[in-house]
Amino acid sequence: MWPKWVKTRSDSTTISTSTSTAPSSPSLHLTPHSPSLSFPTLKDLQSLLLDNNSPSTPSPTPPPLSSPSLRVFHRVRLAASALRAFQRSLPPPSHSPDHRRVVFYFTSLRIVRSTFIDCRSARSILRSLRIAFDERDVSLDHQFLDELNSLLRHRYGKISLPQLFIGGRHIGGAEEIRRLHETGELKRLVDGAPMGPPAVCQSCGGERFVLCGRCNGSRKQYSEKGGGFRACNDCNENGLRRCPDCCSVSP
Repeated sequence: MWPKWVKTRSDSTTISTSTSTAPSSPSLHLTPHSPSLSFPTLKDLQSLLLDNNSPSTPSPTPPPLSSPSLRVFHRVRLAASALRAFQRSLPPPSHSPDHRRVVFYFTSLRIVRSTFIDCRSARSILRSLRIAFDERDVSLDHQFLDELNSLLRHRYGKISLPQLFIGGRHIGGAEEIRRLHETGELKRLVDGAPMGPPAVCQSCGGERFVLCGRCNGSRKQYSEKGGGFRACNDCNENGLRRCPDCCSVSP
């Protein structure tokens, strides 16, 4: 007869052997309604168990920032934030009779090509709005340049052209005019301004200046009392005057 300790060891070995042959996880058993699992790895099992239409399915990863849709959305957000910052920087509107008066400083000289292109494009934008605005060409009247320097030099230092004012508020140069026009904000700012002429002025051809009628552009007048010629006080340094037909504002 075997000792008790031998018999106990045999029983425990049998129990441990039967336990080791049992399946370790009941999840690997196939049920009558489960599909046949022919994939050996756990990753493949998980891919079979996941249902794409179930609400627990993780959402697809968002497209990278370099995708065209996100780039456009990022630019729109930047433009909107810049526009809001620009609106906050503007002083409160004035309630004077000239609160919608539009004054535009520019140059018609082609010495600096980039400046001329900026002035021409900004002028075309303002004319497309069909409003009356005061066009002040600093190349035809030096007084306009002095006015612009007195208004902006103490705030901005070196001044570039063109420059726009609406109701006494400084709006900005060519880049600001273009951005406001693209967003539709420029049209809102000039809302209420008087309408411009329907056609080009026949007297000045849209240049807003004509030759002086007294000196014919010579800047000299003959005076019988003075006994000779004297300087004409009705025109500027170029012998020009503001067009009386399309410019209601004196220089």
